[in-house]
This record gives sequence, C-alpha cells and structure tokens, in this order.
Amino acid sequence: MHLTTDVLVIGAGGAGMYAALEAARLGVNVLLIDRSLIGRGGATVMAQMTVAAAVGGECPDHWQHHLVDTLRAGRGLCDPALARVICEDGLECILEMDAWGVGWARKEGRFTQVMAPGHDRPRCVYVDFLNTGPAVSRILRTQLIRSPGSIRRVGDLLVTSLETQGGGCVGATALHLSSGELVTIGAAATVMATGGLTRLYRRNSASANMGGDGYALALRAGAALLDMEFVQFFPIGHLAPRMIGMDPIMWDPFRYKLGGRLLNGNREEFVQNYGAAVSDKYIVTRDLATYAITKEVEAGRGSPNGGAYLSFEHLSAEVLREAFGPVIDRIANNGIDLTKRPIEVAPIAHYHMGGIQVDAQMRTTLAGLFAAGEAVGGANGANRLSGNAITEALAFGRRAGRNAAQDALAGGALRWDGARHDSHWYTDGPSSLNFNPAQMLVELQALMADEVGPFRTEAGLQRALDRLTAMRAEVGEVPPKGTGGLDCVRIDWFDLFQMLLVAEVVTRAALLRTESRGAHQREDFPGLDDSWRLNQVVNTDGNQLNFERRLVPASVPILDPVEVV
Repeated sequence: MHLTTDVLVIGAGGAGMYAALEAARLGVNVLLIDRSLIGRGGATVMAQMTVAAAVGGECPDHWQHHLVDTLRAGRGLCDPALARVICEDGLECILEMDAWGVGWARKEGRFTQVMAPGHDRPRCVYVDFLNTGPAVSRILRTQLIRSPGSIRRVGDLLVTSLETQGGGCVGATALHLSSGELVTIGAAATVMATGGLTRLYRRNSASANMGGDGYALALRAGAALLDMEFVQFFPIGHLAPRMIGMDPIMWDPFRYKLGGRLLNGNREEFVQNYGAAVSDKYIVTRDLATYAITKEVEAGRGSPNGGAYLSFEHLSAEVLREAFGPVIDRIANNGIDLTKRPIEVAPIAHYHMGGIQVDAQMRTTLAGLFAAGEAVGGANGANRLSGNAITEALAFGRRAGRNAAQDALAGGALRWDGARHDSHWYTDGPSSLNFNPAQMLVELQALMADEVGPFRTEAGLQRALDRLTAMRAEVGEVPPKGTGGLDCVRIDWFDLFQMLLVAEVVTRAALLRTESRGAHQREDFPGLDDSWRLNQVVNTDGNQLNFERRLVPASVPILDPVEVV
C-alpha cells in the first residue's frame, strides 16, 4: 500500500498529536501514525504528576522566570532559543489546553500550582496527582476527532526507514504490524515525534515503544543528533512491592511535600554520608540521591530488592490522606500501608536530554524533516528541569506542526511515489535467526544499565562498546523474512537494529565527554570542566559515526524584559 499526504507525523503521543492538530489548522492534509494506538502510547499518557508553566496562579510569575530556571538546570548546555520555546510557547499551550477543557486543578478560580525541584516558585500545574498525563492525552484525542482539518490516524505502523531524495526527506516506509505488509508513505514534510530512548535500560519509567527508534531513523537518513550522552535517571523510582497502575516516579511529590526518610538495608539514614544536609524534609537533589543509593547497594547495604527504603512511617494516616487522599487509596488497593512499612526505591531511567538537532522552528539538518517532543535534543542541556517534559512536548509539537504545514503549502517539495530501489532488503533476508532477539533485547538493557547507567567509567564504557559491536555484528543488516502479521521475531529484530545503533551513539558520546555534568557522571572524571561547555554532534556516513564538538548557541535577546526575582 502507498499513501500520500502533505504532512506525515510519526508518533502519536502529546507532541505528535499537537503537531497534527496545528498542521491541520493551516489547511493541509495530515497523516498521524504510531506503532501503538493513537494517543495511547509513548510517555505523555503515562505521566501522572505535574506540568511546568508560568501561569501565575499561586504567585506572580512570567515565562522568563521559568526560562532562567530551565537554563540553570541545563548546566550551561541548553540551546537558549529552544529553551525559550518551552517556556514561552509552552505557556500558551497550557492555556489553550485549559480552554479545551483539560481540567487543570483550580483553587478559588485560580490555577493551583505546586513547587517542584529546581523552580524558584510554585509553577507546576496538574489535573490531579494521578491523572495529568491521561487527561492531556484524552483532550488531545478529542481535539483530533473534532478537528475541522483532514487528519488521518493510523496505528499499528512501525516505521523502518525514512526515505530521502534530492537531499531531503520525502516520506517513510513502515511495517504494518497486524498484517506484516509494507506501507510506503510520500509526504511533503515529516515530523518525528517518537519520544526518547529509556527502553534501552533495564529499569525505565516510559512505555515499551520508546527505544530510541526516531533517533536511529533520523541519523540513518542524514540528520544530526546531539547531547546523546545525557540520560536522566530518577533516583526514587518504585522498586517493590509490586504496584499496578501507578507511575513508578510517583514518590516525587511525596518527597517534597511531606518529607521522607531514605534508609539503607540496615534501616539507617545514609544520604548525609554523601554530602547531603540532614533535614526533616527529603530535599536531597536527584543526582546526589542517585549516587548515594547506588553506592549503598554496591557496598552491600541495599534493601532486599537492590535499592533503598523510602519510609513515611513517621507520618500519621491523617497527614498522608490530607495530602494525597486518592493516591493513598490506590496505594492501599495494592496492599501497602505507608504508616506501617516502607517501600523500596532505586534509580530508574526516566528521560533523555539528547536527540535530533533542530533549530528554533524544529527543522532538523535534513530538509523536509522536523522533530518534536523528547525526540529533540539541545533544549534541556545536561539536565531537564522537573515538570518541563509535557510542556516541551506540547510546545515543540505545535511549532513543528505549524512549520511543517507551511513548508508543505509553499510547494516545491518532492513527493515520493513509493518506488523502492531496495525492496529486496525486506524480502531477501534469512528464513530464521541463529539468536533470540527477545533475549538479546534483555541483554542489551542489562548492558546499558550496568555499564552506561548513571555513573560511568572508561573501562565500563569500553566494555559496553565491545559487546555492542559484537551484538550489532550478530544481528546483521538485513531483517529476517516475515511470516505474516504480528511476527514478534521480526518486530524484535527491527527494534534491535535501531536500539543497538542508538546505544552505541550514547556510549561513544559518554566515553568522549571526560567530565561530570548534569546527568552524565564519570567516576573517573569527577567535577565539571569548563572546557567541556560544548555540545557533541554526531552524524554518520553510513559506515561510521562521526562526532564533532560545537559551541553552545549564544543566548537570544529577550523581548519585553521583566525583572527576574
């Protein structure tokens, strides 16, 4: 089957849906595709917490205050123009979502906002502490249905390659998972909104379809990536006992609202042994908490499941219920009474700051290709500010969709007819594999967690590279023959093919950056090195990865300045 459209949007999370809506507003035809169900895959629908936006509900605020905090969190590596899009355009998107009826919490007619780490004032809005991401996704799905423009929505499409002609992106080829058939798509402009890469790690907080395939697709097609070494780990991701239907990073609002005691396996507080101040509130920073937990486990003082205890046993049931009533009920339904037992937590891969290189209009270095959401690199520098993820998805999605539509309306773009010169690539592969792709995926996740996790060394990174090289050779360059619909072996092969490339990029970038900055921590190079205030950019010529260093873009002038206090 061959499809044609003005704008192709790959990925139907928050960024992809907003991109499709904005493009359709300009009157172009839009095709929104996803390997999962439209609006029900990716990270947005899973987020249960808060969204940063300077709406000024709790106290006076301005998007420029938000920008200052975002740049500070990025440890000197943010692209200021992209960070500004998050803070300025993101505010507009949050207000538009409010007009659409998303249901941001209110108090006496004003937005209710809470404090989050890294912000100078209460700035994060929410629907409720269990439903923010699902509510955002639901309202975007509703707007897709109501859109007066032409938006076709197709799920079950796994994109296997971006197609290029004349030095630009002209569409994509996808595998229809249900039938096993190929679908070719010609487009005047394409938006990559496939999310991040946290599936590369054994423990992660995102959905299973976020293996970094958008990065690999863009890189193979000729676009540049940057800041790929910066993977953010959330220190107190839920570990045990098992909970159903809960966000694994749900303990963050508990930590900064109620306080919590981090205890090792001997029930001893330990963060003070790693430089943290002793306090009756759990205020230790994420990087320090991650380090302390990791070192306690390495020393044999971890909790039974390999993490640390987070205890709220010093609080009464009344205090817990007053602060988080509905959440307490959900926790209780999982058989957990926080007044009587601690839970176990451990660092978990949560977000990726790197990604596809774009300008402030979301154009990549490959003509005809745009990027949005977590697929974009550069905006968050070395460390993302808490609450910026959904804001970024909406702001970048809106801008990418708008500019992709404008390019399509301008005319002159090539429209691929679906004719392939390499169709044999999909049909001439082996009938069977001499390895188990599902087992290798598990091995890859363990390798990345153990050697390319929150704390890295040259020896560990080199071990990872050696094994990744061997795994890529074993997987090969040609997919196995298909056996029809829902061919799990073939699907896993395509995932491995993309994930192994992305894993190598992350590992090589981490090996090259000989300092510790933000989410990238080298135990053999502790401390920040001012000479490394640089972005690492990677391209490929098809045979090897080429890394270059670039100066961080200069700050952009801010219009209508306000005093930042």
